Amino acid sequence: MLIQGFPAQLYGTNCFVVAPGPGEQCVVIDPGVGVTGQLDEIIAEHRLHPVAVLLTHGHLDHTFSVLPVCQARDVPAYIHSQDRSALADPWSTLGLRPGQPIFGATGLTFAEPDDVRELADGAALELAGLRLAVRHAPGHTRGSVVFELEVATATAGAHSDVLFSGDVLFAGSIGRVDLPGGSMADMSRSLREVILPMPDEVIVCPGHGPQTTIGRERLTNPFLRNLT
Repeated sequence: MLIQGFPAQLYGTNCFVVAPGPGEQCVVIDPGVGVTGQLDEIIAEHRLHPVAVLLTHGHLDHTFSVLPVCQARDVPAYIHSQDRSALADPWSTLGLRPGQPIFGATGLTFAEPDDVRELADGAALELAGLRLAVRHAPGHTRGSVVFELEVATATAGAHSDVLFSGDVLFAGSIGRVDLPGGSMADMSRSLREVILPMPDEVIVCPGHGPQTTIGRERLTNPFLRNLT
């Protein structure tokens, strides 16, 4: 399994490239601001062939480069229906009027990729030889999701999951809930019903910050400890 993550140019948003191995098809998760150059380098280095872009939610620091990445390779973008409108109108997720400066820049325009497919809770995505389970986990945004990737191990029949948690769960923290569409009540429910039931050994690749595990967060993350 090949999983390579790197931070975008703003806010340290993690973009991930996931493939069964070098020379295979791959998916791109959360292409944020200024990622296209490094993304192209990773794809070329490992001889990968992107087939889809997956979005954990609609905030611009996670979706900024979705249009150029999708259009350059003629691949679809996947996002939950409740965050889809943010692709063309990211101002709404930030509490801004359309056309106001974003990231200090004016005159920015946004549009959906040609092919946008909506994610549903419990869906199983079969892409690039990967199997990813989709779980709706609102709280940071109404349409936040996490992607759980099943990774086979050397032991016959065994697997170890990797969770791409977006801005639902971080190492030692959780995503903010004070932007439009955020809700602490929803976040607590998502943490209780989606995150806490996962096995301790699940590796967490968050939308910001370092990798962690469910077990580590269960023991040390104050937001999870309060729920347990």
